[in-house]
Amino acid sequence: MSVNVRIPTILRTYTGGKAEVPAEGTTLSQVIESLESNHPGIAARVLDDQGKLRRFVNVYVNDDDVRFEQGLETATPDGAGISIIPAVAGG
Repeated sequence: MSVNVRIPTILRTYTGGKAEVPAEGTTLSQVIESLESNHPGIAARVLDDQGKLRRFVNVYVNDDDVRFEQGLETATPDGAGISIIPAVAGG
């Protein structure tokens, strides 16, 4: 399945400055693998050393937060929009 992934500014160095890139996969895990194969280094910014989503990175498939769905096994239907959003903290 082909999806569109919206890339936050901080990760655009991996996508040649592109704000949105295509990726393939029927689950979020497969989409991240596809991203990594086309944009090396991006997976390490989204996944931790155990291969789980980093706690300060929020990912949405369409408008659904994957943390409240099936995490990396969340389905990514054809044409879905995926957003990677780094958490922002401050004081």
